[in-house]
Amino acid sequence: MAGTNSERELIAEGPAIVLVEPQLGENIGMVARAMANFGLGELRLVNPRDGWPSDKARSAASKADHVIDGAVVFATVEEAIADLNFLYATTARQRDNFKSVASPVTAASTLRSRFKAGQKTGILFGREKSGLTNEDVALADEIVTFPVNPAFASLNIAQAVLLMSYEWMKSGMEDVTATPFQEIDQLPATKDEVIGLFEHMEDALDSRGYFRPVHKKARMVDNLRAVLSKRGFSSQEIKVMRGVISSLDRFSRKNPRGAGAPVEGDDFDDGHDI
Repeated sequence: MAGTNSERELIAEGPAIVLVEPQLGENIGMVARAMANFGLGELRLVNPRDGWPSDKARSAASKADHVIDGAVVFATVEEAIADLNFLYATTARQRDNFKSVASPVTAASTLRSRFKAGQKTGILFGREKSGLTNEDVALADEIVTFPVNPAFASLNIAQAVLLMSYEWMKSGMEDVTATPFQEIDQLPATKDEVIGLFEHMEDALDSRGYFRPVHKKARMVDNLRAVLSKRGFSSQEIKVMRGVISSLDRFSRKNPRGAGAPVEGDDFDDGHDI
């Protein structure tokens, strides 16, 4: 979805995202994009394989340049997290240690509370192929893990960052059901307008021979009016509309159905049997 707007407030705060030995510049760029989407701005890289800076990362970041420009490279995990007061380690695997384990929702809430208290926090993400080592996890205060398919739990690093970034953004919302924009207010049509639509549609269809056989016309008109006067089509209603569309596509006022119009392939479902 295109939604970049340089004229609006840019949010860039919250926990540092720490990537341990990321391999591809493209992945780093997609991480930066995910961070920017949900208001995170601090990216720390531990020994990126292909070096830094990276043109591929900047391209994949899709204009999240403030995150790319602010990224800092460290030689070790210990150096990257040295100034943090609290650190989460992300993992999809159960670890044989004594760390508390939190869901993304709980983790985001904890990070938000510590952020408001003035603490520096971070989230540790592992290597693309192997994730975090036990030694990496041991440096964290707690573990955060995602509710994923147990038979297919591996997440792309950018996906994992996106999930945590999304929960971070939600944790700062007063109403998690709120949306940034709403549908345009419109007055409901008057009954006179709706009846006009009925009559217009019925006249167009009648002139094309849609209401056949004739003894079913009253029922077909009732079905058509019922469909056009409500929202939320059902499968049967779709059949009615498909029949209408097929009739209008195949026949004209000059060549209505049953009056010499082409009959080849004339086996479409026109919704008569609803």
